[in-house]
Amino acid sequence: MGIIPIISLVIFTTALSSYLLLTSRGRFLLKSLVTKIKRQEWKFRYGKPNYLRSKFSRTTTIAAIILAAVIAGNTVSAKVTGPPPVSLKSVSVPEPDNLGDFVKDKTAAIKLGKTLFWDMQVGSDGKTSCASCHFHAGADNRSKNQIAPGLLRVNANGTENPDSVFNVGGLPNYQLKPEDFPFHKLSNPNDPKTVISDRNDISSSQGIFYTKFVDVTPGNAEDKVTTEPDSVFNVKGINVRRVEPRNTPTVINAAFNFRNFWDGRAQDIFNGVNPFGLRDPNAAVVKAINPIRVEFVKVSLKNSSLASQAVRPPLSSFESSADGRTFEEIGDKFGGVNQFGKIDITPLRIDKGKKLPRKLAKKLLALRPLGKQIVHPQDSVLGKDSRSPQPGLKDKTYTQMIQEAFKPEWWNSNRLIQVDSDGKRTIIKRPDRSLKTNEYTLLEYNFSLFFGLAVQLYESTLISYDTPYDRYLEGNTNALTAQQQRGKGLFEGKALCIACHSGLELTAASVSNVAKEGRIKRAPFGLKFPEDTGFFNIGVRPATEDPSLGGYDGLQNNGQPNPLSEARLAQLGKFKNLLGENPPTLNPPLNSSEPVFANGAFKAPGLRNVELTAPYFHNGGQATLEQVIDFYNRGGDYGLLPPLKLSPVEKQELVAFLKALTDDRVRFDKAPFDHPQLFIPNGHVGNTNYVVNDGTGKAKDDTVEIPAVGRSGNSGTPNFLS
Repeated sequence: MGIIPIISLVIFTTALSSYLLLTSRGRFLLKSLVTKIKRQEWKFRYGKPNYLRSKFSRTTTIAAIILAAVIAGNTVSAKVTGPPPVSLKSVSVPEPDNLGDFVKDKTAAIKLGKTLFWDMQVGSDGKTSCASCHFHAGADNRSKNQIAPGLLRVNANGTENPDSVFNVGGLPNYQLKPEDFPFHKLSNPNDPKTVISDRNDISSSQGIFYTKFVDVTPGNAEDKVTTEPDSVFNVKGINVRRVEPRNTPTVINAAFNFRNFWDGRAQDIFNGVNPFGLRDPNAAVVKAINPIRVEFVKVSLKNSSLASQAVRPPLSSFESSADGRTFEEIGDKFGGVNQFGKIDITPLRIDKGKKLPRKLAKKLLALRPLGKQIVHPQDSVLGKDSRSPQPGLKDKTYTQMIQEAFKPEWWNSNRLIQVDSDGKRTIIKRPDRSLKTNEYTLLEYNFSLFFGLAVQLYESTLISYDTPYDRYLEGNTNALTAQQQRGKGLFEGKALCIACHSGLELTAASVSNVAKEGRIKRAPFGLKFPEDTGFFNIGVRPATEDPSLGGYDGLQNNGQPNPLSEARLAQLGKFKNLLGENPPTLNPPLNSSEPVFANGAFKAPGLRNVELTAPYFHNGGQATLEQVIDFYNRGGDYGLLPPLKLSPVEKQELVAFLKALTDDRVRFDKAPFDHPQLFIPNGHVGNTNYVVNDGTGKAKDDTVEIPAVGRSGNSGTPNFLS
């Protein structure tokens, strides 16, 4: 080869490398091409992926990347110009187009949302708030009484088969230890066949005691309840707090998710009432045409899965509510007793029931906001309203906060909404004092609308974009160490992380990725079965232990249950009716009888601050990032991923990169991640064999204070088991 061809080749290669590595478009193309090439090493046999050794040498792979770049029509030159790579700062937080139809003052709505999110008075016990499970980097770092048995287990045919046996610790109120992890133990972490022990328990978050709701007392933070015997969560017959059947994900950056909850049941469209969006044809709120004329209306707010998510926990008999705290709207029970004993796992599977938080409104409207908690005078949102050193907000009521935040047509009326015991709703001029009815003001009746949107707007401020990784993307090449840069290369290449954690949000389940890929698509490898975008079964546990996306929403359509999987809705011809748009066109076209990847599939989480949010995965079965990397390196625990064959050095490089995804504002609770004081139960006084009865059949809480912090933050708090 002559000197001129060699020089030309060097210039071409250098220019192309610069384009691929230094421009955002080129970097994205490179990531996509590397991922696609590596995915060709996957193959499905009988519905399960198997790893094949690559038939391509490294040289062939590089050549294929260069050839693909040229074919794609990307012109390159020795000198690359253009904007620097972008970070998460450049991604707009999704928001409904019609938000202005409801919200009068967005700043006031954020203030209301932060207050509701942190207020312990929201819970039936007057102690449990949304923040009780989301106080540490948006997640939960408690380690005592944090184990649930496999309550979501099903048989192979999908029928319920809950496991109520505690394998980790043996009984509730157990104090977790580092040596308990991982729950699936191997003698050789690189070899999935060397199993020592296997436990199907869940490391999650303690919520509420099992109690039955009687009524609220306006002005009293605690609801009137009766304690019910709990056949699972008890120590020698004394009830302990119930633990959720899935690990608690962080709320930070959750605003970017197209759907929320691990199984995606919190819909992109908020109906003002519950998590189900257009899936629930009976969901309606009331609008005042004028103060003396109101009517029932259906509302639809897109990009609002956070609002859909927010309205479930206040009514969950596992998270923060006594069972049956709000009345039955159409006769479906939210909880009760089933054939598995005096613990109803039905609401956990399908959210059966459509009850609204109107009783909660009656209680909160008479209470001082954050009346049990000190608000730091330098709180970035609530500081001006702080009564510090006294608890609560000054000169504010929830009624006033709602009126300041929302347009008057949603709260201003002198009419009442009467709900009969059979669910019939009637608009009346004045109370009739019937014992068979519940009567609500417009503000009380629409409380779910206010709660959902306000909490969504607050959580939409919890965006973590100032990480070393983001600064590196913005052009600061010193933001990542050499080790972290090598880990970044592994993340985007050999380790295949980018296949599920793509885009600037680091999740394929983001609003932007769903807009690009479509709500459903075909898997890009093997037999290319249809799947919901952003949901994956990576073999953390067998699908029968938790069907997740393979389950149902609990609602009926023409006498048939509605799958949570949108691909399955498309197969049944329900997609447009229940989701409000036509299904994407697949190539080849969707076949109504072909298999769908849904059973055991979970939403891919974003990864920023992952260093702070242990334990990991939907079952909380891994305690450290090193254990997580070992899991992926061996191809998972049930043969659903390709082995990565990372060296010990490469593993540490990958862990180092994951730690570069930590935002120090989150680590040190700086604005917007500052917060009011919070008291959280950290298990109960005693142990797995002995607890103290509080006199009502419930165990006495071992309470921990999370001090109030202002915009300047604090010195940080310990991570899980540290």
